[in-house]
Amino acid sequence: MLAGCTPWPEDFARMYREKGYWENITLSDMFESSSRLHPTKVAVVFGEQRITYAELGERVERLAFALMQTGFRPLDRVILQLDNRPEFICTFLALVKVGVIPVMALPQHRKTEVSHFARHSGAVGYISADIIRGFDHRTLVAEIRDSTEIRLVLIWGEPGPGQLSLIKLMGSERPSTIAAAQLASIRPSPDEVALMLLSGGTTALPKLIPRTHNDYVYNCKQSGLVAGFDAETVYLALLPMAHNYSLGSPGVLATLAYGGRIVIAPGTAADVVFPLIERERVTVVCAGVPLFVKWLSAPELGRHDLRSLNVLMNGGARLAPELRRRVGEVFGCLTQESFGTAEGLLSMTRLDDDETKRFESSGAPVSSGDEIIVVDDDGQKLPDGEAGELLCRGPYTIRGYYNAPEINQQAFTTDGFYRMGDIVRKFGNYLYVEGRKKDLVNRGGEKISCEEIENHILANEKVEAACVVAMPDDTFGEKACAFIIARKGKTIDLPELIDFLSKRGIAKFKRPERMELVSEFPISPAGKILRRDLRAMIARRLEDEKGHRQPAVAERIAQLPAGGTLETGNAHLSKDTSI
Repeated sequence: MLAGCTPWPEDFARMYREKGYWENITLSDMFESSSRLHPTKVAVVFGEQRITYAELGERVERLAFALMQTGFRPLDRVILQLDNRPEFICTFLALVKVGVIPVMALPQHRKTEVSHFARHSGAVGYISADIIRGFDHRTLVAEIRDSTEIRLVLIWGEPGPGQLSLIKLMGSERPSTIAAAQLASIRPSPDEVALMLLSGGTTALPKLIPRTHNDYVYNCKQSGLVAGFDAETVYLALLPMAHNYSLGSPGVLATLAYGGRIVIAPGTAADVVFPLIERERVTVVCAGVPLFVKWLSAPELGRHDLRSLNVLMNGGARLAPELRRRVGEVFGCLTQESFGTAEGLLSMTRLDDDETKRFESSGAPVSSGDEIIVVDDDGQKLPDGEAGELLCRGPYTIRGYYNAPEINQQAFTTDGFYRMGDIVRKFGNYLYVEGRKKDLVNRGGEKISCEEIENHILANEKVEAACVVAMPDDTFGEKACAFIIARKGKTIDLPELIDFLSKRGIAKFKRPERMELVSEFPISPAGKILRRDLRAMIARRLEDEKGHRQPAVAERIAQLPAGGTLETGNAHLSKDTSI
């Protein structure tokens, strides 16, 4: 296995093979098996493009050969930063085919995050598009190239200076018989690392999660099985495909594994999604709380035929029971809750569960090989029904982060259980999630490290101290609120803070959406900031504002321009503030 990764102990690996969890095939093998079974069937739909399995396989083969000819070698790491488009699927499959390891950056990541991923992974390549949502990724990689080991930059679209065009590299012809033989000769080991996902970011910056072919093939197939995927599945790809949820849990890879069809949506608004569901007869949509909330109040409801829908799956953050019921009733289909982690464990409600489990639980682990225990602060196992931290291990849960020995000592027990950091109650095999143990904000499924954002804020010369906490939000579940103590004689407001953070190159979703200026923080006897008191304080303040905010204030907020703020006492409210 790649140096810096922690393999499964041999006795566990042998057991996982004997029980059939690990098939000893690669992700490329998994796709090619479907391609042989369904060559003329449409695999991917994007706008007017309709790409069959055979056509997708040919594109993958041509790109894989181009990557090999360009100089990439097995176990090289490459930053893959693409939005949802057919090229994402083609590029991912080509990389894993030749044993090059994609590091799955999100489209909204910027200089700070991408340079961290590149340095930490030792990436020698970067693959993106020229422009994504108005942002020039050619410029981004040019800015970080000198401070990293990146030597090859491949661009879908028009490349910049010193960068290569993927379209030109691929050409229009299939590799020759000799070239095809060369490709076949470098098939990676199923036990080798296939890709690196990103952690939720409970430390300063996301950690790298090495997933092997064996464990990720199982991850995809088993989550797809529990979700009811088959050759008739029509999966609507909405959320970033670089996410574990959308990539392989079950996502696009499970759809391909079962011979289904992927429909890539160009947006997430109801006026985009509902017509696509109607036109393509979509059967499965995997989304999150913010989208469900928006869709339920969309004026487009009732204007389109959505009867093809079988399942609406929720992931990223818990969907409240009353919302699960409402979603199912309004859309006329089953709702399925998915709780898990890019490090491994996936827990899903079953499509035939009783209503109590479907509407209130976070499901049960998808595999009989998953081992789960709930422990107290001292690591002692708790009986069913008592709240504690969830620990897990199994055939698709990693044994360690990449090149992170100190973090691994804290994140994993000596016998290989991963400390998930989630507080749950367990009844039998079913989990009921109550929250997080560590300090982070779960903004509609995007995990924001409070420590990371605080470190950026503290770089501002006007800031003496900063503490970022989660505040409740009706749409996203949580948003980030920054409590700030200004330096003596200085002051700062939210627009200035946002501008400062923007210039530091952090992703937009991580930036605080409210700021509170305070003279001091609540402190424990041990000298630690009482974050729970700050969370309670902002929650109470929001409730008070909801109850007492005058209509004139609400109207003024609604009329704000994009990025505008309204000052009300110590608070600076943005256009996104819940009213």
